Amino acid sequence: MSGVREVGMEAVEEPRSGVPSGEPEASREVRWSARRKEQVVLRLLRGESLDLLAREMGQPAGRIAGWREEFLEAGREGLKSRPAPEGDRRLFAAQRKVGELQLEVDILHALLEKKGSPPSPRRSR
Repeated sequence: MSGVREVGMEAVEEPRSGVPSGEPEASREVRWSARRKEQVVLRLLRGESLDLLAREMGQPAGRIAGWREEFLEAGREGLKSRPAPEGDRRLFAAQRKVGELQLEVDILHALLEKKGSPPSPRRSR
């Protein structure tokens, strides 16, 4: 067991025994979920001040700015503390590229049909 338990939107670290340590709340390690980080980043992207968000959330402005960059690069997956394995990320990127290329092909076929060009001849075997 990791010693970290989630409480509502927050998670606080407890000793392995499960008994609260009596430490002040501020000195405990807080684990941020990807969803919670995403909510903060979306507020930032909507125009809220980075400094005000940092104060409100109790996080350094640099950390929140880093979350923003990770989110812009990879969406919610980039905010996860345990990102998908490299093979999965490469597979997702390849699938996304195949989808983009298929869209291009579909658009070009639609344009050719609209223009009135005959469909491309197919070779018989």
